[in-house]
Amino acid sequence: MPLKLPSEYKTLPDRGNDHKCFGCGESNPCGLHMKFYSDDITVVSWLNVPENLCGWDKLVHGGIISTILDEIMSWTTIYLLKKVILTKSITVDFLKPVYINDNLAIEGKILEIKNDKEAIAEGNLYNQKGVLCAKSKGTFATFSIDVAKRLGILNNDENIKYFSEL
Repeated sequence: MPLKLPSEYKTLPDRGNDHKCFGCGESNPCGLHMKFYSDDITVVSWLNVPENLCGWDKLVHGGIISTILDEIMSWTTIYLLKKVILTKSITVDFLKPVYINDNLAIEGKILEIKNDKEAIAEGNLYNQKGVLCAKSKGTFATFSIDVAKRLGILNNDENIKYFSEL
């Protein structure tokens, strides 16, 4: 597993207690509550998926795995490129079973900046033994804060302030 020790990363700014995103929102009682860290080359997260999000038997549901990978790629693109993003497409390869209550490590990297409006990122999900269990590739529409405001993607002062301070 290529991840470094947690102490070698800086913590990305918290979105606040009223953010309801299923992947990273603290105030979503059913959410994953993902936290993100970066070394300015990659963005990482550590997660333990609870039993209520299982699929078959003791396996993490494939939709949850896809969400985790979308989140890591999204925050990789947001933080490293300092842009507001929307996911355009993702592909996920499920390589090994992912079990509930397993300590997972997730890593995102920018693969390509196509132009000022689009980037491609990858995400990798490792189990607690460091085995790559799922990988993804995503295409993201990228926006400046001004364009995101004009399009209504960022429409409240708190979100605008958050993205301005990244």
